[in-house]
Amino acid sequence: MTVQELWKEGNHILSEVGIEEATLDSRYLLEWVLQRNHTYLLLNPNAEVTDEQEQKYRHVILKRKAHIPLQYITGEQEFMGYSFLVNEHVLIPRQDTEILVEAVLKHMQEPAGMVYGGKELQEHAETDVTYKILDMCCGSGCIGISLWKKTNEKKQGMCQVTESDISSEALRVTRENAKRLEADVQIIESDLFHAIKGKYHILVSNPPYIPSRVVDTLMPEVREHEPRLALDGMEDGLFFYRKIIEQAKDYLEEEGYVFFEIGFDQAEDVRKIFVDAGYEQVVVKKDLAGLDRVIYGKLPQA
Repeated sequence: MTVQELWKEGNHILSEVGIEEATLDSRYLLEWVLQRNHTYLLLNPNAEVTDEQEQKYRHVILKRKAHIPLQYITGEQEFMGYSFLVNEHVLIPRQDTEILVEAVLKHMQEPAGMVYGGKELQEHAETDVTYKILDMCCGSGCIGISLWKKTNEKKQGMCQVTESDISSEALRVTRENAKRLEADVQIIESDLFHAIKGKYHILVSNPPYIPSRVVDTLMPEVREHEPRLALDGMEDGLFFYRKIIEQAKDYLEEEGYVFFEIGFDQAEDVRKIFVDAGYEQVVVKKDLAGLDRVIYGKLPQA
């Protein structure tokens, strides 16, 4: 069988069951099986595939037909330019979450005195600042590890990153990704702040924020395969924002910041939680589609 014939077969199987982006997914899976890129497929449509490759491709196409996410089949997903390992114990990193990482990176690029306003840092603004960052509900570790990597690559000032999650299975994935990407991060199993010690300049989190009643209405790839623990934000989707915003005050340095990813319709609710808890300078950032996606606030001086 040729490359073109096999691709056509895969596309047909996925299209029949209504898989979105059937053509794209069937192509990605063929590239993954053949260990070739898109250019090879276009330039070599009549190249013969081996029996082993043909069998492997049909096997993974049937998995995708069953609505198993593409990334769980290949076991990886690109995020912030890095390849992260993923499995059914962690959320698949999404492009929208890159907005959250970029917001934290931009914040870290600001002069130290502007970031914190503390006298000591203002007086030593020319010195390197070591940012202590807590990535809570870290899942695959994509947020914290990306921050650690980008900070070192761009020489924005060293940072220390702690990854925390309640799921031991998720943290095994985090450890693998830290090793894979050579990121020197601390990893702690913790139910929110229960095992967290010390104070941080920045807390960043993509917590579960989908209302319980909505989770079961999501596309099958999400509701049937991604971990509900990482999706379900309880009755109104705001449970973890309330908990983290209130409790973070005991774990943030003076004038430290909390950064969140949010649902497109949650900005005003989360803003109110920040303000009611005494935070200042609450800012909302939009994603590439123009939807509210990131919110952050500053803990005031004591």
